[in-house]
Amino acid sequence: MDGMDERIAPGGERVCLVPWAEGDLWLLRRTNSPEMTAHLGGPESEERLLARHRRYAEPGPGQMYRVTLADGGETVGSVGYWPRTWRDTEVWETGWGVLPEFQGRGLAVLAARAVREAARATGTHRYLHAFPGVGHAASNAVCRGAGFTLLGQVDFEYPKGHWIRSNDWRVDLERGD
Repeated sequence: MDGMDERIAPGGERVCLVPWAEGDLWLLRRTNSPEMTAHLGGPESEERLLARHRRYAEPGPGQMYRVTLADGGETVGSVGYWPRTWRDTEVWETGWGVLPEFQGRGLAVLAARAVREAARATGTHRYLHAFPGVGHAASNAVCRGAGFTLLGQVDFEYPKGHWIRSNDWRVDLERGD
């Protein structure tokens, strides 16, 4: 998807997806706090953040985005999709993070809906999955609000070497869920 994609909340608040760029490293650093990574194995080292930033900024399969408010352009978080082999099938995986000062306003649901449409537009994979930890109520609520279907609980490795019990949420991109 080129440029920006905009979504509108029922209350009128809107978000845009802005493709990840070189200048977005600051956002990775902001979301690398203990609070923001509590369900993801904790904060990463600066070296790992820099490697992640390079992956996000380079062209390749999938896309990471900076999520901004449509009115004013203030950055509220990030969202993206990337390829994963899941149960012997090539799928898209998605994940998001909303900065603490913007949480609780439905912005993550809007971003997840928008990234679902971005993944669908590629025509590459049939399914988009999200794997929030079973105890991460907010991310599970985002999946529900963004139209994902809960398939059940799974053991999931993220980051590498760190296993968590996750819910497997899925959208069928061919059916237009």
